[in-house]
Amino acid sequence: MCLAIPGKVLEVEEVGGLRAGKVQFGGIVRAVRLDFVPEARRGDYVMVHVGFAISQVDEQEAARTYELLRQMGALENELPAAETDALHREQAE
Repeated sequence: MCLAIPGKVLEVEEVGGLRAGKVQFGGIVRAVRLDFVPEARRGDYVMVHVGFAISQVDEQEAARTYELLRQMGALENELPAAETDALHREQAE
């Protein structure tokens, strides 16, 4: 089974002619390749699979996906419930 996790793009840069960036998954920040989503900018949400952003999603879809993954128990070791709750609070503001 393939699983992509939504994350928020914090930084975008070009490295050797390739797009890369820092993406936040709750309280975790990882380096991600952004070549497959050339339209993604800082503040956008992307779906990431094995270090590659494969599509762009809106904030509501990212929150919905986090919640579904949390309910399935898929994020228990990755993101505490407080992190997904924080994403929901961001949406409400």
